[in-house]
Amino acid sequence: MTGKARAELRAEAHHLSVQVHVGHAGVTDALLTSLSDVLRTHELVKVQVAKGGELSAKDAANDLAQRLGAEVVQVIGRTFTIYRHNPDLKRGELPPWRR
Repeated sequence: MTGKARAELRAEAHHLSVQVHVGHAGVTDALLTSLSDVLRTHELVKVQVAKGGELSAKDAANDLAQRLGAEVVQVIGRTFTIYRHNPDLKRGELPPWRR
């Protein structure tokens, strides 16, 4: 992903609310399934890591991106944004995360 594309996605992600939470159990199979489903429908997803967990947001973001074939857009504090393009989505005037 180019720097310009990443910057555009960061700007879009600013307005998103958190859709997936990484709990104290860390990265589980249920979390992977849930995040994969959300990425399939929205492409751009904001994720938050629990405060008391042993996993940092950066580690969780890199692990999830690698397992799901996605890219980390940004990591800020305990929140990170992840992107995976879905070629099967209908393309209209608005991107999938704005619908």
